[in-house]
Amino acid sequence: MINKKRLIKLTQELIRINSENPPGKEAKIGAFIKSAMRKAGLKVIKTYTFASGRPNIIGILKGKGSKGALLLSPHIDTVPAGKNWKHNPFGASLEGDKLFGRGATDCKGNLAVCLEVINSLIENKAKLNRDLIIAATVDEETGSKEGMIKLLGKKILNPDFALILDSDDFDCIVAQKGLIHFKVKLFGKKAHGAYPQRGINAIERGAEVILELKNFKFDFEPHPYLKAPTVNIGKICGGEKVNIVADFCEFEVDVRFLPGMDAREILRQVKKIVRAKIKKFSIDVDSIQQPYEISKDNPLVACLLDADRKFSLHGSEGATVITFFKKFNIPAVATGFGQGGCAHIADEYVKISSLFRGAQALEKFIKVFDKG
Repeated sequence: MINKKRLIKLTQELIRINSENPPGKEAKIGAFIKSAMRKAGLKVIKTYTFASGRPNIIGILKGKGSKGALLLSPHIDTVPAGKNWKHNPFGASLEGDKLFGRGATDCKGNLAVCLEVINSLIENKAKLNRDLIIAATVDEETGSKEGMIKLLGKKILNPDFALILDSDDFDCIVAQKGLIHFKVKLFGKKAHGAYPQRGINAIERGAEVILELKNFKFDFEPHPYLKAPTVNIGKICGGEKVNIVADFCEFEVDVRFLPGMDAREILRQVKKIVRAKIKKFSIDVDSIQQPYEISKDNPLVACLLDADRKFSLHGSEGATVITFFKKFNIPAVATGFGQGGCAHIADEYVKISSLFRGAQALEKFIKVFDKG
């Protein structure tokens, strides 16, 4: 049975441990999770560290092995707390049904739910057919390179199914946009600011390129759970001095695209737009994550929807780690019990009632899916 008081305490203890990323302070929270798993009664607990002080903690509740393994995975890092909080971001203060603190929604509330469900299953001496794998991973907030990507790539994690606990409001994420992050560097020609016609102003050409990118009409098929593709210019710099024609401009672009679209074709179109405005340029791709979708008829999805009527099908405009499972043909879904619109904000909070109901729903899902 889910213990509400223990769930609240777990969430508060996790929030009070600073695990901001950057810089990547996950060692202390990793030690706490390992201890919590041991106290719950897990016999198999392993640590995998790919960068100093950044442990991925994996616990396994062994089943009979008669069915494929199920992975549950929340992440343990948070974005930096930042400023303008009314509540102490690491105080874990409780006001009515709201528990405040950095990571309350993203993703320490979900992490606490996962740990509490393990407590309940072991206390009730649950006999599972499947191995239940719990992976508390680092580095999700900056791309998962020291976490989920390496755990999958090195076959440390190789489940048959994955449920990623990194969402809000009981959303069942069955589709997700892909992303492309790239830098556009434009090279013009210097001249005196009084004679701009003698030079090539890279900033002005950059402004023209940005306008073209923002107005670009993508070729795509509408998706039932996702909005249209987007372009965001997140950073820009260039030039040296106000009275010098700028011979350099650089800006960074975030493109989110739909299943069925091709990242290479998008980049080809970007190059065409840039080339039409300036001769000398380069485009450096920082990262590409492919879009993802799973059938609503997949048993992973069906059992989740059966576990609680509050679960509902949604798409994710942002990136969760479910996209990394596509390469390995592992069915993956994301869900979670955070408060919608609270991730990454000042005075982030989660509702205790959502965590408690979420823990009950997750335990029920595990039992139902285990029989399927």
